Amino acid sequence: MKNEFVIPLSQVDIGQISMVGGKNASLGEMIQKLSRKGVKVPGGFVLTATAYWYFLDQNQIRDRLAQLMAALKNDEFNLQETSASAMNTILSADFPKDLAFSIETSFEQFQFVNKDSQVAVRSSATAEDLPEDSFAGMQETYLNISTKTELLLACKHCFASLFTARAIKYREEKGYDHMQVALSVGIQKMVRSDLAASGVAFTLDPDTGFSNVINISATWGLGENLVKGEITPDEFYVFKPSLINGKKSIITRKKGDKEKTMTYVKGKSYGTLHTKTANKSTPLKKRLEFSISDQ
Repeated sequence: MKNEFVIPLSQVDIGQISMVGGKNASLGEMIQKLSRKGVKVPGGFVLTATAYWYFLDQNQIRDRLAQLMAALKNDEFNLQETSASAMNTILSADFPKDLAFSIETSFEQFQFVNKDSQVAVRSSATAEDLPEDSFAGMQETYLNISTKTELLLACKHCFASLFTARAIKYREEKGYDHMQVALSVGIQKMVRSDLAASGVAFTLDPDTGFSNVINISATWGLGENLVKGEITPDEFYVFKPSLINGKKSIITRKKGDKEKTMTYVKGKSYGTLHTKTANKSTPLKKRLEFSISDQ
């Protein structure tokens, strides 16, 4: 019987946003469409929206969450307390045995194929990255997860992050029904970017929509500092027509301070999930260098 809870990332595509969220759907689409072109996208598997609703229903907490969200409409100043109550409701619940088994079995298979690689556990809301609104970056990501115990805990924290104060407020402002948005989780192989650099690339100018340039932001180490806006990255604009013709194509480049560098750390998380990475001050020599070369 087809597993409703877990799907390999390579079998996910953009038509499944309602089941796996915008982030996971895009990753699966990239694996399917770009792998043959030499673009390397780390694989893994996806915990579906069905798994999220099953988790709520088996713990009988869907009504409790709905009540909290309904009460908030009558007391908008109670946002922080409502968020804390909703998140604690999820974090206090237990994984149903069959759901936990599906996740753990998939993780065992993943580690067997990938030689015990660590994973990133990434939230993907089913209302994420829609044409009208973007929920991207509102839910949590947990890095360098290496055991089944840590994985289950990270998945539960991802579920809970659907009810952060920021996420609740955004849905309220945009008119979304809190109980119609689900949370999918992507479990994806980690790349050792802590030994080099990482960043974000847009295939057009994100500010103007100009389509003839690629905008790249980059920093030393893992990319979380950049994604969360906690450092000033290096920035490049690349002109597509020149790039296609094999000519020099960098229009502008701007060196960022790259104040911190996030790296992996060894050891157990002891249930906190926040001790698997370390954020250190970037040495001055590296701050003064571009994190990626022109080439």
